[in-house]
Amino acid sequence: MPSKAHKTDAGFDLTTTSITTELNECGQLVIVYHTDLALEIPEGYFALAVPRSSIAKKSLRLTNSCGVIDSGYRGEILGKFIATTDVVPAVYKVGDKFAQLVILPVPDVEFVESDSLSESDRADGGFGSSDNAQTAVDSDANTSNDSEPVVSEQDSPIMMQGPSNMQGPSAE
Repeated sequence: MPSKAHKTDAGFDLTTTSITTELNECGQLVIVYHTDLALEIPEGYFALAVPRSSIAKKSLRLTNSCGVIDSGYRGEILGKFIATTDVVPAVYKVGDKFAQLVILPVPDVEFVESDSLSESDRADGGFGSSDNAQTAVDSDANTSNDSEPVVSEQDSPIMMQGPSNMQGPSAE
């Protein structure tokens, strides 16, 4: 049964009940951690299966970084990992906690195609562009007296610029 170590934890720990292996399309060995669990997640919610922080002690990575489990899925909850080393990997064993399950609401969003997007301080900077940038959050860190986080519901559509509208090298 998924469990939390602490009342305030966001994720429920998943424990492996058995381990199998398979080969992926590249011929790499995939270690499959079974839970013998299937869930009925309420409509309007989904689950993320994510690695635990103990993954740092192992030589494994979750094959899809995190697993999205939709409310309509009724199959077994699995974790598929690939070794990150060419030598004998450090792996989880039967009975070990190997992942966490986080249940989240599915936001109700609407995508609207647009010829342009609003201005932002980040613009189209990505792939490490914020490493060298002084952000508004950094510059305001010492001047803000607000201790309450701002939480708001999505009340406007998400604007989407389609490939035919994009400018620059990423449009190719």
